[in-house]
Amino acid sequence: MNHHPLGAAATESLPAEFKPTMRVRIDFAYDGTPFAGWAKQPGLVTVQSVLEEALALIFRQPIYTTVAGRTDAGVHALHQVVHFDVPTDLWKKLPGRSEDAPARALRRKLRGSLSRALADAEAQLGLPSRLQGLLQKAITISACVEVPSSFDARFSALERSYRYLLEDNQEENGSNPLYRGLTWQINKELDLELMNSAAQELLGLHDFLSFCKPREGSTTIRELRELSFERQEDGLIEATIRADAFCHNMVRTLIASLVMVGERSKDLPWLLSRIQNPVRDSQVRLAAPRGLALNQITYPVASAYAAQADRARNKREL
Repeated sequence: MNHHPLGAAATESLPAEFKPTMRVRIDFAYDGTPFAGWAKQPGLVTVQSVLEEALALIFRQPIYTTVAGRTDAGVHALHQVVHFDVPTDLWKKLPGRSEDAPARALRRKLRGSLSRALADAEAQLGLPSRLQGLLQKAITISACVEVPSSFDARFSALERSYRYLLEDNQEENGSNPLYRGLTWQINKELDLELMNSAAQELLGLHDFLSFCKPREGSTTIRELRELSFERQEDGLIEATIRADAFCHNMVRTLIASLVMVGERSKDLPWLLSRIQNPVRDSQVRLAAPRGLALNQITYPVASAYAAQADRARNKREL
């Protein structure tokens, strides 16, 4: 929290950019099916646009969020984190006449403002009457807390993990209609032992350019810490993938590449050549977005927020 040396009364006439601010963290989840991804885009309904509209309704001024990890269109989040800064005077007034703490009041008020913002999104999408109301539960807030100004939802994170769900052997078994919106359906039966063996060769610090869509000015070097596939009792295949951070399309490209190995359309030497000789070319394939969910974001203790953010901002080197 920032303090003004002359006290609260002296801040009333200050321009907004000079007022003391409070940093707030929100943990939430969402069904990515109806959204055009996380990031705001003109004319499109995105998670960020809906969340920031809901926050603006509460604070009656624009609120700008920083997210832990962007997700593509149709990708879900079981755990997502943002932070934002709000003038301290507005934050303290948030409970109104209730005895709630500001963070508790924010979570309560977000239920109503999100419902209104999602209703606006439904109107923008022009959903038919039989589908209206589906967006009302698309975003769920799990926590709102005050955090130190050193906390950064993106750069303070130690690592991220994703879950990916697949249905294989569709030519033989067909698709379970209850899973169609949450899984990628593969016609052939996948060799999970082969896929897990190949995945181990990708672990560690590498340049993942062959598996990424690079952003200007950013590195594609990442430390992949876990990548494994396991068949569940219901027959679904669940992939777990964990890294210090991910570049654009990295998870979906890694999954798709290992699926090609598992269905034997590509071999292990091909996969190894992709990691040993990083290049962006036409061999890139993307797994379907609907099977992917951001699963967990891990942060250090509060005293280490700033140091971790400094490390994360430094470009990785091999």
